[in-house]
Amino acid sequence: MRRIFHIVTPPRWDSFASHDFYEADSLLSEGFIHCSFENQLEGVIGRYYRNEKELLLLEIDPALLTSELKEEASTNGELYPHVYGTINKHAVVGIRRWKR
Repeated sequence: MRRIFHIVTPPRWDSFASHDFYEADSLLSEGFIHCSFENQLEGVIGRYYRNEKELLLLEIDPALLTSELKEEASTNGELYPHVYGTINKHAVVGIRRWKR
């Protein structure tokens, strides 16, 4: 399976520095963590993060995830990857800094 990405603000990512996992607020409110495929990043950033000056794009190897991953229809019926549980940090194989 191709790599997936999770968009997070630097302070939110830093708040999990001492943990072996990462957890987005949506895990509690919706039951999963929103992710994107690489070709979806620009659209997601434009829709949901337009006021952020800096973001981190966590590159995740699905084969290393310990939580369940599902591709589900979302915006405009397009399939997006959703992680049903925390993201174990050893599945994060890269971090890209994004700035306006």
